[in-house]
Amino acid sequence: MPTASHSSPTIAFDRPVLQKINLRVQSIPGELAEPQIPSTAGMTSRVMKGSLWTLGGQVAPLFFSFIATPFVIRLLGVEGYGVFILIGLIPSYFNFADLGMGMASTKFGSEAYADGDRGREARIVRTSALLALVMSVPIALLIATFSGRLAALFNVPSEFQGQAGLALQIAAGTFVLNFLNSIFNTPQLTRLRMDLNTLVSSVPRILGVIAVPMVIYFGGGIVGAVTVLFMASLLTLIANLYFSRALLPDLVGVSIERAVIRPLLRFGGALVFASIAAVFLVNVEKLILVRVTSVETLAHYSVAYTLANMVTLFTVAMAQSLVPAFSQLAKPDKRDQLDRLYVRSLRINIFSLLPCLLILAIVAKPFFTVWAGPEFGVASPLPFYILQIGLFFNLNACIPWAVILSQGRTDIFAKLYWIQILPYIGLCAFLTYRFGAVGAATAWSGRVISESYILFKYAGRIGGVHFSLSQYVGALLLGLLILLPPLLLAAAVNELSPWLLVLIPVSLVSYSALIWKKIVEPEEKVWVAQQGNNLYNRIFRFVY
Repeated sequence: MPTASHSSPTIAFDRPVLQKINLRVQSIPGELAEPQIPSTAGMTSRVMKGSLWTLGGQVAPLFFSFIATPFVIRLLGVEGYGVFILIGLIPSYFNFADLGMGMASTKFGSEAYADGDRGREARIVRTSALLALVMSVPIALLIATFSGRLAALFNVPSEFQGQAGLALQIAAGTFVLNFLNSIFNTPQLTRLRMDLNTLVSSVPRILGVIAVPMVIYFGGGIVGAVTVLFMASLLTLIANLYFSRALLPDLVGVSIERAVIRPLLRFGGALVFASIAAVFLVNVEKLILVRVTSVETLAHYSVAYTLANMVTLFTVAMAQSLVPAFSQLAKPDKRDQLDRLYVRSLRINIFSLLPCLLILAIVAKPFFTVWAGPEFGVASPLPFYILQIGLFFNLNACIPWAVILSQGRTDIFAKLYWIQILPYIGLCAFLTYRFGAVGAATAWSGRVISESYILFKYAGRIGGVHFSLSQYVGALLLGLLILLPPLLLAAAVNELSPWLLVLIPVSLVSYSALIWKKIVEPEEKVWVAQQGNNLYNRIFRFVY
């Protein structure tokens, strides 16, 4: 099996290949001619390219969402918008209902793909889907049956309870479809075909985002908006089945992989056990806000959380590529490749997050005011700033999280989440009761910072990967000094000072020069130069 040399200090990068996606199943390129056992050489380049595709697939729907959301807020009102958020939030507390098969399918499917066993890969996907349906369908039926009581339980205003009950019934169907989508995209993920996965997932989302305010405007209300999201998920499932079958013709069949049921359930069972705690850890501050304050406060906090999550885009995109990549490299003879990919991913992530945080911190207050209204411009900025601190640590922890998952040690997540759940709920309740949305943001950030430290420790112990931050401390501190002046100016004067138009570009250019000189490695500079030259040649040929 051709692999990169383990003695080489460099990492091979794939040459860019432009592939045209034909809508006919038989003509999707590269799959019929691929080797039986795929090469893992150039994995870093494939992960980065896949991350950029996934990033584009996340940015495009968010762009339309940011345009559409102010209309949704104004059409539904602050209370109605809070109810709309709650409809999507309630099913998320049952995300364990897929038995962890979304992640399990990706991990075990990637291993089968790396071994060249396409038939086993297909059976793993089908087995995972069957196991997910066995658990998720009954839970969806329970949500639909008790939808009215759930709406009343979470203090939905009386005038919205009828709509909320019906909308929850529809959301229960979306709940099941989303699980199937997370499984049937496995052939795309194992091959790191993020171009296909991006198109399949983002196009229906964009159509749904555009349609939601239109449906509300024409009288569909909350029920109409939730129906649109159901249709978008259904369209995504159809597309996933179409393209995944093109990549893996054996996908269509009725047989399952009996031998993998127990490993799938062991892996997924620990993940489910962790997820039961995680759904509270991730969202408990939102529920506490509703209980001790109001749906208006939930709306203020949710808008802050939405903007803060802008900075998650690249890391989440990278993690989606890293899980199958790490799974294919989780073998003793590929340990060096795994470690190099881990270190490089962390370096890219850490130093790309800092300027993103700077820009978001500067634009937050005027953005909230213009995008959501003056009420949000007053109530949302401070929770947002606090959330940013936690997100920096949380997003970097996504990379050791992917290493631990690729090693099959999902039991680590279960232990970690359950140990902290009761202390966190108590701390969150206390801080939220005392300080409202600011307290909720503080509790959330404190939890993810401590959790990040633990994940890094376990990734080194279990995966054998190593990352030394000490060698980058000098560059990190100097980078912070370069990026701070525009933030200090915005805080001292105001966020709309014309001097920021000069100071921000100067800081970003200076920061980029620092990273290029101190952080980017020689072979990476060569690769970047090659990519720039290739891009120039393509543009030149296109123009002339």
